Amino acid sequence: MKILVINAGSSSLKYQLFDMTNRSVLAKGLCERIGIEGGKFKYTAAGKDAIEGAVEMATHADAIRVLTKNLTDSEYGVLKSMDEIDAVGHRVLHGGAKFSASVLIDEKVKEAITECIPLGPLHNPANLIGINACEDVIKGVPQVAVFDTAFHQTMPDYAYMYGLPYEFYEKHGIRRYGFHGTSHRYVSARAAEFIGADPAKGLKMITCHLGNGSSIAAVKDGKCVDTSMGLTPLEGMIMGTRCGAIDPAIVVRLTELGYTPAEVNNIMNKKSGFLGISGISSDCRDLCAAADAGNERAQLALKMFEYEILKYIGSYSAAMGGLDVLVFTGGIGENTKELRQSIGDALAYMGVAVDSEKNNVRGVETDISAAGAKVKTLIIPTNEELMIAMDTAEIVNNK
Repeated sequence: MKILVINAGSSSLKYQLFDMTNRSVLAKGLCERIGIEGGKFKYTAAGKDAIEGAVEMATHADAIRVLTKNLTDSEYGVLKSMDEIDAVGHRVLHGGAKFSASVLIDEKVKEAITECIPLGPLHNPANLIGINACEDVIKGVPQVAVFDTAFHQTMPDYAYMYGLPYEFYEKHGIRRYGFHGTSHRYVSARAAEFIGADPAKGLKMITCHLGNGSSIAAVKDGKCVDTSMGLTPLEGMIMGTRCGAIDPAIVVRLTELGYTPAEVNNIMNKKSGFLGISGISSDCRDLCAAADAGNERAQLALKMFEYEILKYIGSYSAAMGGLDVLVFTGGIGENTKELRQSIGDALAYMGVAVDSEKNNVRGVETDISAAGAKVKTLIIPTNEELMIAMDTAEIVNNK
């Protein structure tokens, strides 16, 4: 069974083609600057060098045609025709409270995704465009929507509600939804499998998806019971350019100082976090280099990041009544040994202990716990695309 996984952005389209008989990636690619002058693509077939080129793409349907041409090319393609594709799985950012699992896409599902646009104004429209483009170009192939928010729909109401008048929840759906759900779901399931544990039998786990966007989830009995992102991906810890959780009165104060709502939104989402604190970069690697060179603002940004991670781990452990497994994933979580070591050392009181020799790795699935540690500490590289492909295959096979 061959599954094409699509992640459509406002002006980009990422994709991977999976052979589900062995879960291997046959090819992957990226189309950029869709609808913008200077369009380009990158395509890589398994075992071959990447191919790049310039091509104007006015719409996402044009990008799908580029994708189709690459996948079926006589020289570097991996398919004889697009008829070999059995289904398409789409990453969809926001499903609100409507979806607690992935679903086969029909007109009602598309209407529901449209209704969630106010909750995901930057992503849901692009996700819909990707779905419609596939319908236009890859006709008759079943499509599945996999929602970033779905895994977190098991949170109890006391975890997802805000302390606002209840009518705002009833009328406008204002509540915590959480994001990176596909990643948290994948790594929590894989972590349980890795240590040979049944997640449904009281396993208490915290998964730390740390990257340019970061979130932490508390997973008990295999289900999410809390997570750091909220109504939008802005809540939580500081990130590459996002401020994370702040006193909401700051927004009021900024508008009093003359900033428009649009400017405040841009500041909080695009000019804050690592970039705003350090004044250097939104990339953790740049901050680490600057911090090592003595830059105090880079040091501050990294310390704030670490401190907030510790607070979430501590609070979620308290909420679950303990902790059995701590998981690091995402670009920063998988590759920054100093951060993992520092967090492990700070959590020694909880039974966390990181072995410095085992921890001297990047991006590999491994147990970095010290001998005798009460809490297992793992690195589990995330694979959201595989999770989407697995969901898609299961839904299509059972329809």
